[in-house]
Amino acid sequence: MHTTYNISSATPDFFLIGFPGLEDYHYWLSIPFTIMYLIAILGNVTIIFIVKHEENLHMPMYVFLCVLAVVDLGLSTSVLPEMLNVMLFKIHVISFQACFLQMFLVDFFSGLESSILAVMAYDRYVAIYRPLHYTSLLTATSIVKILTALLIRCLILTGVIAILASRLPYCSLTNVSHCYCYHIAVAKLACTDITLNSSYGLFVAFLIIGTDLIFIAFTYVKILKAVLKLGSKAAKHKAFNTCGSHLFIILYCYSSGLFSFLTNRFGQSFPQYIKILLSVLYLIVPPALNPIIYGLRTKEIREGFHKYLFRTKIKPISFNMKDKHEVN
Repeated sequence: MHTTYNISSATPDFFLIGFPGLEDYHYWLSIPFTIMYLIAILGNVTIIFIVKHEENLHMPMYVFLCVLAVVDLGLSTSVLPEMLNVMLFKIHVISFQACFLQMFLVDFFSGLESSILAVMAYDRYVAIYRPLHYTSLLTATSIVKILTALLIRCLILTGVIAILASRLPYCSLTNVSHCYCYHIAVAKLACTDITLNSSYGLFVAFLIIGTDLIFIAFTYVKILKAVLKLGSKAAKHKAFNTCGSHLFIILYCYSSGLFSFLTNRFGQSFPQYIKILLSVLYLIVPPALNPIIYGLRTKEIREGFHKYLFRTKIKPISFNMKDKHEVN
């Protein structure tokens, strides 16, 4: 890290984080980061508020959307305030405990977001292929079981990453070559071999993201096949428009995450500031885009938003499960 810090005595109780190579651009970078953070906060809180207060939106697809909104709030809040402290107030110090808590939260919410995207794809798959059994398959009990299983999976798998990293011996206060406590960047500071940490991190990443991505690909192939069978050209166009926007955010999330993961581990030829920007964009862009792509582009969410914004009365939803999921 190129920045000179005003800390003279080394202590294992703190780490130093920053943006090596980007020190001269802190204020400029803080502008888009702050804007995206505000969009993420306002967008996701709006989604949660509308779904909570509209009884006709108390259905599985909107429950999953609310869970995604909560996860996005947690993911963006895990990193953005600390980054803004670095960029705006030159506060580079993060305590030992806070560092590993942040490491856990970033990994946990990233894994959980992937899992929720997979569940939302399953929701649309069931609605299209088994519309008459939709409410019997996705009951309140089954939703709780699914979400609990995903929560436990991510909690255990990602929790071990932070625990293993926190138990490594760190010889002195050193500079983390990253703007937050990124797992492998912190582990590299240890005064011992980190093969176990590195291997386990790879295992968890490919287990969670790999299985979710395969599942999402399978469900969207099925969904697109169903869309092609729609008789109306207008319905096809609307369905492709919706599926296209969903696929865009999914592809961005997984491709940027995978590229960031691989370059941080194996891309020694990449400048450090490129690795940092890739990691940051992977964490803050999806929370800002998800409420727009999954929420405000959905007719019922827009109507709910319009109702509370202009205090107008909206008509009850005419509910047809198969059409709803195909063309909204």
